[in-house]
Amino acid sequence: MKTIPEISNSPSESGLPSAAAARPTTAPMNLQEALNDALRLKMAEDASVYLMGEDIGRMGGVFRVTSGLQAEFGPERVMDSPLSETALVGAAIGMALLGLRPVVEIQFMDFIYPAADQIINELARLRYRSGGQFTSPVVVRAPYGGGIRGGLYHSQSPEAMFLHVPGLKVVTPSSPATAKGLLISALEDEDPVLFLEPKRLYKLTREEVPVAAYRTSLGVGEVVRRGSDLTLVTYGGMVNVALQAAKLAEGEVDCEVIDLRTLNPWDEALVLESVARTRRAAVLHEAPTTCGFGAEISARITEELFSELRGPVTRITGYDTHYPFALESVFYPDPQRVLHAMRGML
Repeated sequence: MKTIPEISNSPSESGLPSAAAARPTTAPMNLQEALNDALRLKMAEDASVYLMGEDIGRMGGVFRVTSGLQAEFGPERVMDSPLSETALVGAAIGMALLGLRPVVEIQFMDFIYPAADQIINELARLRYRSGGQFTSPVVVRAPYGGGIRGGLYHSQSPEAMFLHVPGLKVVTPSSPATAKGLLISALEDEDPVLFLEPKRLYKLTREEVPVAAYRTSLGVGEVVRRGSDLTLVTYGGMVNVALQAAKLAEGEVDCEVIDLRTLNPWDEALVLESVARTRRAAVLHEAPTTCGFGAEISARITEELFSELRGPVTRITGYDTHYPFALESVFYPDPQRVLHAMRGML
């Protein structure tokens, strides 16, 4: 396996900048470009990485995350598939058993349900049922959530359905930089990873991202804004909403914002440490309220810190209804709704 060389910034002996020194160490990327770059780097480094999915080859996928990769690595490693999510994941399991590291793209997470049996009953349980003789290093990528006016068949956030599946890691980035690092870590993990990509973020913003390969640890959250009055726990496409709400609340609410990044296993210690300081907690996600991930986080905070809380844990979520088309902006939490909830908590 080749290793990605480090970029040197030392000048050449002539006193002029060397070619390596002139090479940039970062580049502006949006989330779609950062994911593409992670896949490209790992495919160049590791010949066992294969991509499979509907229209991911010449077309580059619906959201162009795999754009240009078939031209670079060939149709044998970037494979267009039939319209069968069940077959896709089933084939990936077989490839993993033969020592490969397949990456499956589910065109929209709304279409993942036919593959649920393969993911839950086969992929996630392979290491356990084989007594550790086999691993299943498969990454299943899936765009999820709203933000593109996709309506009820292209806007779902069913992450909670997969969070109580033993053996399955669930990851979601909130920015281009975290996306690249998390995806590289997922591609190197020996267990299956469901990698959820907030489609609202694909081309929303650009930021400077290291051009070399780097890793962002799975299972580790991040405090993206420090605060003292309350802790707002969120992930994926809602992190930016939380930060906007915290900005609006300045002067009346000092809000700490935690980006979980990994949903299973989630960074419980980070959340509890924060809530123990602020003594107020809210959970923000765009999935419906009932049985959403916010309920689990709320339960754990209450179980561990009940006597220290100044009030009940608040959930700020989507509604328990179908995902609307024309009223999408009303369905999903926005900064004003988050601000209103925070004011109520105080």
